[in-house]
Amino acid sequence: MSESTQAAGMSGAPTPVLSVSPVVLSAPDRAVDLQVRVSAPMTGGELPIILLSHGHGHSNHLSSLNGYAPLANYWATHGFVVIQPTHLSSRTLSLDPDHPEAPLYWRSRAEDMKRILDQFDGVEAAVPQLRGRLDRDKVAVAGHSTGGHTASLLLGARLTDPHDGTEVNLAEPRIKAGVLLAAPGRGGDSLTEFVVENYSFFLTTDFSTMTTPALVVAGDKDASAHLTVRGPEWHTDPYVLSPGPKSLLTLFGAEHGLGGVAGYDVAETTDENPERVAAVQRLAWAYLRTELHPGDSAWQEVRDELTAGPTPVGRVESK
Repeated sequence: MSESTQAAGMSGAPTPVLSVSPVVLSAPDRAVDLQVRVSAPMTGGELPIILLSHGHGHSNHLSSLNGYAPLANYWATHGFVVIQPTHLSSRTLSLDPDHPEAPLYWRSRAEDMKRILDQFDGVEAAVPQLRGRLDRDKVAVAGHSTGGHTASLLLGARLTDPHDGTEVNLAEPRIKAGVLLAAPGRGGDSLTEFVVENYSFFLTTDFSTMTTPALVVAGDKDASAHLTVRGPEWHTDPYVLSPGPKSLLTLFGAEHGLGGVAGYDVAETTDENPERVAAVQRLAWAYLRTELHPGDSAWQEVRDELTAGPTPVGRVESK
């Protein structure tokens, strides 16, 4: 058994984790340098990597490198190096609200992930315990809500820049798989008037070019009425409208917080459910484990356990 398989915690036993922040990556063409948190297992080598993109929720700090601890901690204890940027959309940065890309900074978010990929040497220099332990050929992206939109662009989805009318292609070939958590769906007549007026880049999202393998996670109670007129079905668009290989996990009873993935005991979670969070942790981990290590049985085993038993947390379909 390789070091990376041992570190993956296939037996279920978590590996102790080191977490370092802020790791500052130079970004001279950005409003501020890029700050990231790095969480990694203390042992093991050939470690695969997850770039985790935060959402744009109501709180001040969940939308930064300080959020999403339930996901980052679990994935790191089970064999992944998790890197979390603070995107320019974060309230912690208090940037100019009149910037052309404000408040969501959709393009900059995707570019942040490319910067991380370009600066793995800098990450290892800042966290010397990681030196020589990263498997730079096994990189995945995960994102929740607005972070799911960021992930979709990196996986190949496209849009038309509302400022100049050009088609934007931010696909990143170094990313081999992805997980979209409560991600936005298609634009056009699916959007509310508020979104059309304030987030017009959502209007032209095209999933037909999103070819990288991905797991789309959607809650069947996630109406997101401030974003879409279509209800929970909207969040399945990244699966329905993209080519395979893809899988869709529909979580029963889940709202936009998917049980509380953005943080421990946070007030903005409307469907707090530790069991649901545990299911998201495990299913997303297992999916990425198998996608990045072909032949690994984790996805099949965890999917069967959590979705095919007497009390399934949801249902999975694939294409």
